[in-house]
Amino acid sequence: MIAHRILSILAAILLVGAFALASAETFDLALGDMLSRIDPMLPTRLRAALPAWMADGLLLPLLLRPAWMLPAALGLVSAGAALTLTRPPADRRGSERGRR
Repeated sequence: MIAHRILSILAAILLVGAFALASAETFDLALGDMLSRIDPMLPTRLRAALPAWMADGLLLPLLLRPAWMLPAALGLVSAGAALTLTRPPADRRGSERGRR
């Protein structure tokens, strides 16, 4: 029950953050460009900290995507996980049938 609430809140925060990024900045601002505005050396340090296959296969495609896409994707995954953890209410008739 608590995991459902945590994932719901996380999904709401991430989706609102994605909307804020998409509306506040230019719509197609790349994640790498946004991180470069915060710290000009951050993308370079991230690439240096990871193995070459991971930097080229995973990090580079993420840095080229729009900045709002990563929180939106994580928010959708969190919302789906929260919906998966939601249990339907127990049917009383079903429990009575088992007693007969």
